[in-house]
Order: sequence, then structure tokens, then C-alpha cells
Amino acid sequence: MERESFEDEEVAGLLNHDFISIKVDREERPDIDHLYMSVCQALTGQGGWPLTIIMTPEKKPFFAGTYFPKGRKYGRKGLMELLPQIADKWKEERENIVEISHQVVSETQSRLIANLEGEISAELLDRAFRIYERLFDAEHGGFGDAPKFPTSHNLSLLLRYYKRTGNEQALAMVEKTLEGMSRGGMYDHIGFGFARYSTDEKWLVPHFEKMLYDNALLTMTYIEAYQLTGKQAYAEVAEQIIQYIVRDMTDEGGAFYSAEDADSEGEEGKFYVWRPSEIREVLGEDESELYCRVYNITEEGNFEGHSIPNLIEMTVEDAARRMNMPLAELVERLEASRNKLFEHRERRIHPHKDDKILTSWNGLMIMALAKAAKALQKPEYAQAARRAAGFILQELRREDGRLLARYRDGEAAYLGYLDDYAFLVWGLIELYEATFELELLQTAVELNEDMLRLFWDEEKGGCFFYGSDGEQLFTRPKEIYDGAMPSGNSAAALNMAKLARYTFNAELSQKADEQLKAFAGSVEKYPSGHALFLMALDFTVSAPMEIVLAGDPRKPDMQQMIAKLQTKFLPNAIMMLHPMDGQADAVRSLIPLVQDKVQLGGRATAYICENFACHSPVTDLDELDDEMQL
Repeated sequence: MERESFEDEEVAGLLNHDFISIKVDREERPDIDHLYMSVCQALTGQGGWPLTIIMTPEKKPFFAGTYFPKGRKYGRKGLMELLPQIADKWKEERENIVEISHQVVSETQSRLIANLEGEISAELLDRAFRIYERLFDAEHGGFGDAPKFPTSHNLSLLLRYYKRTGNEQALAMVEKTLEGMSRGGMYDHIGFGFARYSTDEKWLVPHFEKMLYDNALLTMTYIEAYQLTGKQAYAEVAEQIIQYIVRDMTDEGGAFYSAEDADSEGEEGKFYVWRPSEIREVLGEDESELYCRVYNITEEGNFEGHSIPNLIEMTVEDAARRMNMPLAELVERLEASRNKLFEHRERRIHPHKDDKILTSWNGLMIMALAKAAKALQKPEYAQAARRAAGFILQELRREDGRLLARYRDGEAAYLGYLDDYAFLVWGLIELYEATFELELLQTAVELNEDMLRLFWDEEKGGCFFYGSDGEQLFTRPKEIYDGAMPSGNSAAALNMAKLARYTFNAELSQKADEQLKAFAGSVEKYPSGHALFLMALDFTVSAPMEIVLAGDPRKPDMQQMIAKLQTKFLPNAIMMLHPMDGQADAVRSLIPLVQDKVQLGGRATAYICENFACHSPVTDLDELDDEMQL
């Protein structure tokens, strides 16, 4: 529409004559996007982008749609026909249109009552599993038909369900999907990172746009799968995603950019696809033949006459067996070829990079890096997360403490939304557990308090999407659906439950329960659409586990103990450090549980507390294994 209409003089003339045109960046103003997308769905029965809304000067909408060409085509009215008709109606029948806008507002408000109260129970987890089982694509992995979105929080929920129940099918669905996605063309086998979604059921042809939030959430899930299964392949995918983010999507200040476009030179996917002749030019005859055979790069191609590298038909292990070649040799040769192809591809015209820094998406990446730092024992990942957190807290937090949503070119703007608070707090909690820097947990507590003050609904519970101090639209929606990206309310539920345990705060614990109860009725209608919410529920209804480590984190015995615990999949445990040094008083003040948990005999000591009772302290790693049944 931008190229066809908004930059066209005829269309611009019509728009400027009768309308005030406002172009909204949906990532900078998700409050507007959420609200008016609901309007479009209420008026037309469907939604999507580009989103086109026409409203009264009071911001009350009366017309909605998605794509409109300049002139009539594809059976759609064109703007040249539509705009004069609407302008005439406004002049001649204004009262009728205003009445329609009131009706639209009323209908939209009724649809946005997301918090239907209900009773929460673990049975919701069973119901969600049964829905996932029914929707599962046993041949290719994933759920439902094309297009397929990664929606990795569904998989993270299933990992927790497997840990809770031992149901092998839950784990099998996760593994099939993770393997399918990483072998398909949705994964960038040359430069790493995942595209936004697959247009087909096989994960072969992506919509080539790469989003920060997808790659953050997928890092989380691949890391958790590695912790649970010990399979190195999952760790490798997570590390490759991180390599892509650090290399291509990191600002010099340490924060993370938002996205890379799908197209370059006006063609979708042009940057990412290949022909065999180009591979030969880069690699030479022998290595190109090997690379093309393994990664399915052919003369006929698999995407508009070109080839998207993929491993769908044959894994590297399969290729080594078929070629009677040692696996290590094949891996080494393919990696050498990948590096050459990557260097060659870097000389192409790159897709546009959206270098906005969004607080919410950075929060998700901080969370993912912290999880990777723990699971893989790589402090450099925690350092990258710490730099990003420092940037956000320095550049996107006002002097009065209020978070802002977006930073670009030295300018921070827009009051932070629920997602900004909830995702950043999630990231800070995970980063505390990766580094045991008390300041991170203190900041998480402060931001969570601010979130409740600004967003909490005192009447019905749950959090509104935008703050009480923000621009007041015609209604204040609440979002609970965990779609391509999870909702702020779901993350807030998990955060409140964790922080209540850390700080031993009964009032916050009550708030966490109210948060779950506020949306339980909505979640009950479609449990599988609320994966992160159910992860918070799983955390809440599981036997609580707190792990207190007492000792000097600089000493080898404590480092070994920390590593033993951090590398395991313990989704419903919280871990804290009692350092026994000058910071001990501050730790005891914030985390009352550590009060009487002291180092024994000068050795690193672990206290495992389950179901509100603490086991005998352990100072030996083998004893710790027995205690945790790791």
C-alpha cells in the first residue's frame, strides 16, 4: 500500500483533501495496534496487516479493512473509489456514521473483556496437552496446517508437562518440532537465526523476515530441550541463534535491534537463496557438489527457481552414512564451506534492518541469554545480557523510574506498556539466577511494583495493556492470548509467583493468585492458546522448590555446585545465593529465606527446600545429586 497508494499523488490528494492520515508503527504503539485490530476483527470477521481504519475525530472507528489497492483489483475496492464514497457519507450522513462508531466501540469493548474469571487447576494443563496432541503434525512437527509459526512457548510448556507427568508423547512432539524447524529452510543454515514463520507444512519456505522476539523465545526452548535431554544438537542451534543476534542484531551500546526485512532489492528472500552455479563459483567443483547434495541446492530449485538451503530430506548424519565418510570430516568440510558462503553472501545487498530497540523484545532476549549462560556455563552470554539490561535501564528508564518502550538514534519515546515491564522483569529474574547480582533482583522487584501501580485493574484483577498515565484510547484492553509472542499478563503471572517466593511477600503471592484467577475463565475456553500462562500455572501448582547456596561464588567448590544446578532443567525451582560477605545483609533483607542458611565448615553449602520444608544441608556434589535426584 505504501508503494501503490501512499506515495501516489492521486491517492495522496484524496487523503489530504478529506482525511487526516496517521501512519502507526505497530511495534512502537502496540496499544493502538491491539485495539484497532480488534475493531477490524469485530467489523470484518478477520484481521491482518496492513491494517486500515477510518474513525471519527473522537477516535471512534466506523470502517476497517486490511489491504486496499489504488484501483479496484483482486475483487477488492480501490482507494480511489472508496475514499470519495466515505467522504460523501461523512458529509451527508454524519449522525448515522457517529451512531455506527458508538456501536463498533461497544462491540469491541465486549470482545476485549479477556479476563473472564474462573477457578484454576492443574487439569487445564491436561486439557492443553490433549489439544496439542490432536493438532500435532506427526510427519513434520509443529501444530496445525500451513502457515506454521514456531510459537516456541507451546513447546516449553510441553517440556514442563513431560517433567510433571512423564508423558513420552509430550517430549516426542517437542523433539520432532525442534528438529523439523532447525532442518528446514525457516532456519538460516548459512548465517543462523530463524525466520518468522514457514509458509508450508514442511518448514521449507519461510517468510524471510527475522524477528528478535522469535529468536529469543526459540533460544529459550532449544536451551530447555538441551537441559532436559542432554542432546548437543539443541545446544548448537541455541548457540548459533545467539551468534547471529550478537553479530548482526546488537547495537554498539549492547541492546538488540528489532528485525530484519524479508526482501532486498525488492524481492522477498533474494538475500538468502542460491543457485548451484553460484555455489560452484564460491567453493569450487568438489566442495560445491558436496554442499549442494547435502543442503538440497538444485538446478530446478525449491523457491521460484532458486534454492533455500535445508536438511529436510537428509541430515548431515544421513549424508555421512550415504557417502561412507566419517561424520567429523563431513562436518568440518561443510563448516568450512558455510564460512566461505557466508562471507560471499555478506557482499550481497542486505535486507533492511529495523534498528529500533524495543524494551519488551530486549527483555525476552535478556531472558534467553541468561538461560543459555546457565545451561551452557558460558558467562559471556550473561555478560551480553547484562550489557543489554544496562542499556535499557540507562536509556529507556526516566529519572522517575518510568520505563519507555522504544529507543532509536538517541531518542527514547512512548510510555512503556505491560509487555515492556513484564518481559524485562522476566529477563532480570533469569539474569539474577545466572549471575547472582543482587541489584538485578532488586530492580526486578521495583519494576514489578511499578507495573502493578500503573497497570493493575483494582476492580477485576489482571493488568491492562497500557498504563493509567498513558494516552487513553476508547477502552483499556487486556491481552492474555499467547500467540506468536506471549502476552504480558502471562509473563506477569510467572514473575509475580517467582518474586513472591524470593521476597517472601504474602501480598504479592495473593496478587499472583488473583492474576491467574482473573483470566482462568478465558484460558479455560482455549487452553492451548495460553502456553506461557499455563507455564505460570504449572509453576504455581507444582511443589515449590527453593535452592539456597551459601558460600563464596569465586571459589571452585561453589562454582562447581552452581554449575551442577544451573545446567539442569528445573523450571519450577528458584535459586539464590547467600554470599557470606559484605553483601550478605542486603541479600538477607531482600531474600528472607537465606537468613539461617549459612556455609558449613568453610565449604560451599546447598539447602534444598521443597513443599515449605528444607532438607539437611549438603556440601558434597555427589550428595547434591542424590538430594536433587539429578
